[in-house]
Amino acid sequence: MKLTKLAAAAIAATIAAGPVLADLVFPSLDYRTGPYAANGIPFADGYADYFALVNARDGGIGGVAAKVVACETGYNTEKGVECYESTKGQGALVYQPLSTGITYQLIPKATADGIPVHSMGYGRTSAANGKVFRNIFNYPANYWNGASIAINHILAEEGGDIKGKSVALVYHNSAYGKEPIRTLEELSKKHGYKLTLLAVDHPGQEQKSQWLQIRREKPDYVLMWGWGVMNQVAIQEAANIRYPMDHFIGIWWSGSENDTLPAGDGANGYKALNMHNVGSDYPLYADLKKYVYDAGNAAGAGDQSGTVLYNRGMYAAMLAVEAAKTAQEIHGTKDITPAMMRDGMEALVIDEAKMAGLGMPNFGPSFSVSCENHGGPGLGAVQQWDASTKKWTLITEFGPSDMDVIGALIAEDSAAFAAENNITEGCN
Repeated sequence: MKLTKLAAAAIAATIAAGPVLADLVFPSLDYRTGPYAANGIPFADGYADYFALVNARDGGIGGVAAKVVACETGYNTEKGVECYESTKGQGALVYQPLSTGITYQLIPKATADGIPVHSMGYGRTSAANGKVFRNIFNYPANYWNGASIAINHILAEEGGDIKGKSVALVYHNSAYGKEPIRTLEELSKKHGYKLTLLAVDHPGQEQKSQWLQIRREKPDYVLMWGWGVMNQVAIQEAANIRYPMDHFIGIWWSGSENDTLPAGDGANGYKALNMHNVGSDYPLYADLKKYVYDAGNAAGAGDQSGTVLYNRGMYAAMLAVEAAKTAQEIHGTKDITPAMMRDGMEALVIDEAKMAGLGMPNFGPSFSVSCENHGGPGLGAVQQWDASTKKWTLITEFGPSDMDVIGALIAEDSAAFAAENNITEGCN
């Protein structure tokens, strides 16, 4: 059977153009429902909108379209694992679970499947040791960094001496909330403060007894590892007992507008950590308006732009895109595999010149990743809430954490994991 001249020309043009590459797939383990939805929604929106921008403005990643595959977990570990199993076969390049519980479950699964996991600022802290956790990354900072940065801020506020001071930790009674305890205990030995642990059960709506204890014992500082509705309740309870809000410091998952707005003026002065900058005063937002918002392609309701957790979702997506670009460069192909993506993540370099070129100048700390260090530099800043303007502002630079303490804990915990799982440490 002979081809018509038109058909032959079409085939020739297709061959000349090269093969059509499949989309680069980035699953998004969302939770837009349940008691944690208020915080899950802005992150998911920021994550999706950044990929939409890259597709519309840049023609994808290296000319290949990015595809975000959303799967609702409800912040439930079992559902998160189900989402992983149902999406991994679609060409998933990297998972960002947005849940410490889900991350713990995915560590052995994703490692066996050869798919990288990026638990940015959460998850298993000792996964920073890439010689043991080859497929797991938690750059640019982890929970143990966060615990130390909070104590460093207290040290700065107290002139460098907190011996005899009291610090209470109000924490979500889960793997997430328990993650900083060991570090805070070690730091208490080093600096001489008294540590009180106050667990709050899921989802965190009932905290009367914990705040009655705080009112009675009057700790000098309160730290919080909370999420979702727990944060709102804690801040309101602190305001109710007139606890000094500038002595109340949350981890970076306890510092969004959703956490502070419900308490009104009572939240004024509350502090939280952050791994990136705040607000929407970046050239990137002009591009988002042109290519995503005005085009009617914003995720969700389109009302989260510029919020803390929207920025974090964008930041997570940006780091994934830059790792994918790095993988394409390393392997000389645009159609990368999960194994190639892992290599790109391990060779990732984020500096100020790159962030400025992306329209995100001074958005976050410069850092690089290596086999020995999947966790980045461990830097963090402190932000504070102004109830009159209803805005967060960074009140410190991105400062270091105590890596003498944290490094030893990472080495100890990762060595134990390697022994339990018959893993030989090393880089290859």
